[in-house]
Amino acid sequence: MTHEIIVDVPPRPWAGRTDGTASEHLRWHQAVTPYTPADGDGCVLIGFASDEGVRRNKGRRGAAGGPDALRSALSSMALERPVSVADAGTVSVTDENLEDGQAALGRAVSAALDAGRLPVVLGGGHEVAYGTYLGAANSQLRRRRPRLGVLNLDAHFDLRSDTVPSSGTPFRQIAEAEQAAGTSHRYDVIGISQPSNTAALFDTAHRFGVRYLLDDHCGVADRAGVDGFVTTFLDDVDLVYLTIDLDVLPAAVAPGVSAPAAYGVPVEIIQRVCDLVAASGKLAVVDVAELNPELDVDNRTARTAARLIHRIVTSHVAVTGGDNS
Repeated sequence: MTHEIIVDVPPRPWAGRTDGTASEHLRWHQAVTPYTPADGDGCVLIGFASDEGVRRNKGRRGAAGGPDALRSALSSMALERPVSVADAGTVSVTDENLEDGQAALGRAVSAALDAGRLPVVLGGGHEVAYGTYLGAANSQLRRRRPRLGVLNLDAHFDLRSDTVPSSGTPFRQIAEAEQAAGTSHRYDVIGISQPSNTAALFDTAHRFGVRYLLDDHCGVADRAGVDGFVTTFLDDVDLVYLTIDLDVLPAAVAPGVSAPAAYGVPVEIIQRVCDLVAASGKLAVVDVAELNPELDVDNRTARTAARLIHRIVTSHVAVTGGDNS
């Protein structure tokens, strides 16, 4: 069975530093190939060029440039060993058609999952999350592994109750969609900033049974506690959707986001969480959100995000039972 991914912008050729063509010289741009709609393995990059959700949430626009900036930051990264990476291109959202774009992203993610691939979604504002979720929820893999876990690395709950969906609403939308479908999911957050979330949002989180770690409890000295939090999460779910909002990182590391963090979680801890999830054998899909190249400084945010993607892709243990056999 083939699994076509329909996008607005087809994949472009990758380019970067070249030291040679043998495996010991391999870099990302030499490993990436255009996606073909057939069963396979490895990962599929899917861009989601959108900042409409950020605009609706009264944030600073520019995240629509995130997918291209992430590809550029990945391109010259060196690979220890060959990996299977395909680029499917980008779903592009224009003003007012966010919901259509999220639906299109969902279909793309489902196609990649049903082909046995790991979709890596390059955002885009955090409105990307609802589109990524739609893809996981409607996949064959979800039917085989029904208990979905959503792990959000983020300074914000993004549980707002607004009549118009935005980058601040996706995880409430997910909770409501799961309730409507009669399915079960778990939503955990690492890196919540108390000054960035009102008491009403904390009340909403408690009402929805959200488990979270405050950024105050995510320092390098808190590694054992973070490990325990992630392990408990992984033990309770069949399938993981990992979403990384780059504003979880300190502003000095990730200045190129709509809402830079005054405190943030050290990159060592974020990388550790990514490593644990990637090695779990339960990671089905990952997205990276809120990179705003217009606000970045020396490509710090893009480079940090690219390193996290690199770690996940190169250490990912595939989920079993993901094909249509």
